[in-house]
Amino acid sequence: MQILFLCTGNSCRSIIAEATFNHLAPAHMHAMSAGSQPTGEIHPKSIALLQAKGISTEGYYSKSWANLPQTPDIVITVCSHAAGETCPAYLGNVMRAHWGVEDPAKVSGSEEEIQASFEQAYRVLSARIAAFLALDLAVLNDRVVLQSKLQAIGQIMS
Repeated sequence: MQILFLCTGNSCRSIIAEATFNHLAPAHMHAMSAGSQPTGEIHPKSIALLQAKGISTEGYYSKSWANLPQTPDIVITVCSHAAGETCPAYLGNVMRAHWGVEDPAKVSGSEEEIQASFEQAYRVLSARIAAFLALDLAVLNDRVVLQSKLQAIGQIMS
């Protein structure tokens, strides 16, 4: 099963979700991430956060949804801008869900406040990913039930 985490910039939330998912997922599941308007670089605080959590950052980079190596089975948007954007036609009839998370890259304030926003994004995304990975095989094979579960998982706040 291929999961695509989609965001506008593909520098923070979608990268954090991709790396965390791949770190936790069984071998038959894989995540990728992309952006509709990628920044071209991963936010340094995203890299530092993932490394602090013991999650590899090797091979991850900011990329466009126009250059996906595979067609995903599920597209999960993680920012409000991407939720309203149209996915490319070649993605076909893929399942979609929205797991909105505040953008830590847009937070201003003290270093502690900025770091706390990255931690919060990670907590929310990792809780949602864990809930997804806890679904049993019967749910994963039932598109109607899975769609409902994906929407519910998007409401988990940590």
